[in-house]
Amino acid sequence: MTRLEKLKAALPAGVDGLLVSSEINQRWLTEFNYTDGYVLVTREKSYLVTDFRYTEAAEKECAPGFEVVESKGGFKAFLCGLLEENHVKVLAYEDRDLTCAEYRMVSGWFEAYELTPIGGLVEGLREYKDADEIENIIRAQRIAEQAFQHILGYISPERTEIDVALELEFFMRSHGAECVSFETIAISGSASSVPHGVPRNCRLERGFITMDYGCKVKGYCSDMTRTVVLGKADEKMKHVYNTVLEAQLAAIDAAKEGCSLKGLDTIARDIIYGAGYEGCFGHGLGHGVGLEIHEAPRCSQGAGEACFTRGHVVTCEPGIYLIGKYGVRIEDMLICDEGGVRDITDCPKELIEL
Repeated sequence: MTRLEKLKAALPAGVDGLLVSSEINQRWLTEFNYTDGYVLVTREKSYLVTDFRYTEAAEKECAPGFEVVESKGGFKAFLCGLLEENHVKVLAYEDRDLTCAEYRMVSGWFEAYELTPIGGLVEGLREYKDADEIENIIRAQRIAEQAFQHILGYISPERTEIDVALELEFFMRSHGAECVSFETIAISGSASSVPHGVPRNCRLERGFITMDYGCKVKGYCSDMTRTVVLGKADEKMKHVYNTVLEAQLAAIDAAKEGCSLKGLDTIARDIIYGAGYEGCFGHGLGHGVGLEIHEAPRCSQGAGEACFTRGHVVTCEPGIYLIGKYGVRIEDMLICDEGGVRDITDCPKELIEL
């Protein structure tokens, strides 16, 4: 089934159409990246509604099943015309996407129709990646891995954290990435104890350097973290690093189709806490990755009964953070597909001293 067919099959009984306002969900459905317009899905026909700026490109790039239409005279009148043409009486909308002001605007547009919130229906479908989506994620990951090999020869005491972050980003963009997946993290020394620290305009501190970064290919994100050492690691640093690595490898080894995502988090957490670092691993083991860098499913103590299911792409990123001293995080991406569960991150994880 196409993504559009999956969505139509998932529409609740009694709903005649869905107005898709989320730009991420629009891109997932139509495979076209644009920032001004709507997707309207009815039981019979579906439309990508935009303006003159995007029409030509949309006609070339839009996925099959959509009619690309140029809105003239404003979105309100044009969309109402399509609703009337398709005999829509009950219109679903993406309540998770709209601000209060946007909801007031949309409800004013469609006051002649019965509006019903759809919740996270499209996001629920996006949770399970198809083969094309997985291919794009892997392509993005390969670029990130090349960037890691490059940065090992770039890091030196004369560089700043911002230098390292920018070099990673420039390398990925110049090797085929659409853009970065998120703001690059490159933090050193005492700053490495902050899981989502912001690169500073200061020279790299000796000790741990944590780099958490990724890029996008056709909108799909990669995400990886590697921690290296500038200088030499002492025995305590080695113990922290090896504990994180042991926790990650144990969770990866236990990852199987149908396994508990909360259980994977527990495996890694028990190793870290058992090594004397209770309270030093404050985030979940991982999260879903796709068109957004954080999406369903969660791989944490908050995952409930969720299981690792075919189509899932999740990170595995345990860490230890010693406040005011340093921190270590190691992150790979795991996929569950017809071949089972596999680690798609092909990058060294042994302790590297530079």
